[in-house]
Amino acid sequence: MDPILTATLCVGGIGLVAAGALALADKFISVREDPRIGEIAKALPGANCGGCGFAGCADYARAIVSGAAAPNLCSVGGSAAEAQIAALLGIEAGEARERRVAVVHCRGNCGEAVRRSAYNGIADCSADHATAGGDKGCAFGCLGLGTCARQCPVQAISLREGIAVVDKERCIGCGKCVAACPRRLIELVPASEDVHVFCGSQDKGPAVKKVCGKGCLGCTVCTKLSPGAFVMKGFLAVRDYTQPVKNPAVVDKCPGHCIGRDAAGA
Repeated sequence: MDPILTATLCVGGIGLVAAGALALADKFISVREDPRIGEIAKALPGANCGGCGFAGCADYARAIVSGAAAPNLCSVGGSAAEAQIAALLGIEAGEARERRVAVVHCRGNCGEAVRRSAYNGIADCSADHATAGGDKGCAFGCLGLGTCARQCPVQAISLREGIAVVDKERCIGCGKCVAACPRRLIELVPASEDVHVFCGSQDKGPAVKKVCGKGCLGCTVCTKLSPGAFVMKGFLAVRDYTQPVKNPAVVDKCPGHCIGRDAAGA
């Protein structure tokens, strides 16, 4: 017999046997995926932002069906997605949760904050922070190199005059920027709240005033004008978002000019 024909028949036979084996394996051995996984994945927004702690929406859907994750971890889909998922699983949805957005607690832009040196390294906030504590006079202020902006999956963060600013309407509250900031200046807050303390300095007032024109002086004026909504954490006034701001005059009365509404550039 022709050796070429023999080789062809042998290879073809092996292929047929292998195909048959794969077909049998698919029928009797393969693990069928729970159809609810695909349905839940469709109910999720498809942002694949990782804010839930999983690699993407499909991975999160598998974790929900297996019982490894709760159905309320998607900040992008919010209560609407949770309700759909609960219906697919045949369980009751939890209470409606308010949308959260990121806020950068700093107003020390190029015109307000003192730079104590010129940083010429990698354009990364963590690298700058690791270099002798950063080039900014304030050891707590935004370094403005955009590490948080590069982590944002929806481009909701931009750099404005040397500091990071969040676009409230575009923010999906995934929390990636919170984890990325080496100075822990970013916080997820209720989207309905619009009055914030744009400062994260732990220094005393005189020290703050030397390095920034818009920083908390620790004067406690805000805590007196709107008690409960503002509390002191050491020398820094901190917004308690569980309490409403009852006196809007607190924005204009702040002597450090660090209390404002929404965008840090406002």
